[in-house]
Order: sequence, then C-alpha cells, then structure tokens
Amino acid sequence: MSSTEVIPSAPGSLPLVGHALALARDPLRFVLALAAVGPLVRFRLGTLPVVMVCEPDLTRQVLLDAHTFDRGGPLIDLGREIFGNGLLTCPASAHHRQRRLCQPSFHPRRLADYAPVFSAAAQRLTHSWHDGQVIDANSEMRQLTTQTAVETLLGSTAPPSETRAVLVGDLETISTGALRRMLCPRPLNALPIPFNRRFGLAHQRLRHALASTAASRRADGKRSNDLLDSLLTAVDTDTPGAGSVLDEHEVVDQALTFFAAGIESTANTLAWALVSTAASPDVATRLGTEADTLLGERAPTMALVPALTTAARVVAETLRLHPPLTMANRVVMHATELGGHHFAPGTTIAWSPYLIHHHPGLYPHPDRFDPDRWQDTTPDRRTYLPFGAGPHRCIGDHFALTQATLTVASIAAHWTLTPVTDQVPRPTAGLVPRPHPARLRVTARR
Repeated sequence: MSSTEVIPSAPGSLPLVGHALALARDPLRFVLALAAVGPLVRFRLGTLPVVMVCEPDLTRQVLLDAHTFDRGGPLIDLGREIFGNGLLTCPASAHHRQRRLCQPSFHPRRLADYAPVFSAAAQRLTHSWHDGQVIDANSEMRQLTTQTAVETLLGSTAPPSETRAVLVGDLETISTGALRRMLCPRPLNALPIPFNRRFGLAHQRLRHALASTAASRRADGKRSNDLLDSLLTAVDTDTPGAGSVLDEHEVVDQALTFFAAGIESTANTLAWALVSTAASPDVATRLGTEADTLLGERAPTMALVPALTTAARVVAETLRLHPPLTMANRVVMHATELGGHHFAPGTTIAWSPYLIHHHPGLYPHPDRFDPDRWQDTTPDRRTYLPFGAGPHRCIGDHFALTQATLTVASIAAHWTLTPVTDQVPRPTAGLVPRPHPARLRVTARR
C-alpha cells in the first residue's frame, strides 16, 4: 500500500494558487484533463492539496462509505456558509436524521401533487410564446423553474411578483459568485469590497424572507399542500425530544437548499435539453410525434410520465452530458485505503460526475448528444451519477426528473425549436455551467 505522495500530480500548478486559476477559467476542461493522468490525481486549490478520483469504482467507494469519506472540503465549507447545515452540506452524523425528516416532502404521493404545478407552468410559458419568436433558453427555463419552485415550496404564501424577482436575483448573485468565493483565499472573502457586500446582502435577504414565511406559517397554524408545510410538520419518531422535528434554523436551511436546487439545477438541465434537441432535428421530430400521440392538445399529467419514453431519454442524456454538479468534495475521517493508496484523516477527496460521464471507455462518443443510447438500457448506478450515489444521493431526484420530462413533452407538443446561429453552444464557467449561446427560434407545430 502506497501513500498519497506517490499519486501523480496534475500539470500546470502555479505558486501560491496551485491549480485554482485553471479551475476557475475552465472547470470542465480542467476536470476532464485529470482523467488522462491516472485513476487518482493530486492537484492544489491554493495551498490545499486535493486528490481527484477518476475511476467509477473508486468514485462509488467514496460515495457509498459516507462515514469514512464524509462531506467536507472547500465546496462543502462554502455550501455551509450559504445554505447552512441542510441536506446538501450536513455531515454523516446529522444526515440520517435530516433525511428521515425531509423524506415525506418527496414521497411519491406528494410528487403527484407537484406534477400539476409543473405541467401548468410549462403550459403557461409555452402559450406565452409566439410563432417565430427568438427566446433565450437559459432565461426562459429559469423563469419556469422559479415559478414552480416558489409554488411547490411556498404554495399560498408565495411572495408577490416584485418580491419574488428580488429573491430570484439574490439567488442568481449567490450562484454566480459561489465559484469565485470558493477559489478565493478566505481573508479576501471577508473584505468589504462591492462583490462581497452584494453577496452578503443577497444571502441575508434570501434567508430572512424564508425565515419570515416559515415563522408566519407556524404562527397561524394553517396547513398547506406544499414543501414548506411538509418541513414544518415532519416528525421523526425514531429521535426523542426536540430533535424529532426540524427547528427554525433547520427549516430555513432545508427550504433554501430546495429553493436553490429547484431553480438553478433544473433550469440548467432544461436549457441544455432544449439547446441539444434544437440541434438534433431527428430527436426533435420524435419528441413531437410522441407528444402528438400521447398528449394531443392536453397538458401532460403524472400518469403519462412512464409513457413519455422519448422525453425521458432526452432528459437522461442531458443529465449525462451536463450533470448538475461539476465537482464535489469529501474528507477522509479515519485512515483508509483507496485504489491501493493509504489516505490519512483530513485528506480532501474530489469526485466529478462530469468526468465519469465523459469517460470514453464507459460511453462511446461521450461528447455526442445521443438519447438513443438509453433506448434498450437503463443507467448504470456505477457510471451514471447526475444525482450522486449512496446515502447522500439527491433527495429530489424524482422531483427533478418528473418536472424535466413533463416540461420537455409540453414544449415538444406545441413548438419546434431551431438554433439561431451555427455556433455550437459551450458551457459557461461556473459550478453549474449553462449553455452559451442559448438563443432559439420557436416555430408553432399547430
């Protein structure tokens, strides 16, 4: 068994900053380049040494053993600053209790309640377009997921449109600034410069809005069929005392996590799905045929989701090509072995669904958008990781898949989308890369 010191290092390290600049400039290119170095690769974020896991079996070992490889490192530390200690960021010691308390919010029965919200929002958006209009897929899908996130989370207590616009703008400030703060030395993040002030104000305002809404809901005692109600009323019978319910801070942590994921990640997936199908006329044609056969003029429903196989394959392939997360971290909690190497406690481990999904040995022509690769097979849990794996797998995976499938089908029923330019969309730099350019022309099918 070898120590981590003999693991090969990524080229291009710079004094003081290590590989932080390369990661900030082009995260996807940096991550993919690591796979050519070896199954395990060392790199540095500033002075922090990190080991990237580049093979699916090793990645799965890290994800399944949450007690040995616990949540930690720069991404998680940043996440805790923004989202608190919710499901996205909490350590293994707190995760099991939180997961039990949040699970009712995503029970299949609740998902059937959310599906009409997804469908209605997609119908409203597509009915607002006109023949020949040029849309920006990023902004349109963000508008859509904002509506559904607010309605499914807050229901009847959703804020007015003016307040909602401010909160969504705050979330945009947080999401676009997250990578910058992660790669900056901590002392710089504390300086009172304009960027830090904007980031801090956005974070404070967003948490305050959710806390006020939760407090008002607790005070009036009225029940509502939404995610917030589910969080406020959840009881864990396996935990005695006060820990059997989510306290005020925990409710806000979970609500903020679900709010951000419901808007940012799903909007990004849908934008990539639209851009990719617009550039693939044969796929778009099959989507339209499926929508004609199953929907006609009707809005899609939860009952139709299993039959929307073409739409589901488009979503699955989009999540392979453009997973919601580029890279995440774990920290070794006690001495262990991984890939024939000894890892000491405190070692920072990185893993990347993007890297695994673009491995040519796992996916032929990995950069090609090919929904048909899922026609006669289902995603392998070892090599398909858009929602992670193991005990920390995303709790909202079926929520996101249902919304994405219903939305893709709704759009295909009414519109044919075509690119405005011949320029191939490229991912923007960021933790959740968006397609650019994303301008599409919509043409009425009926």
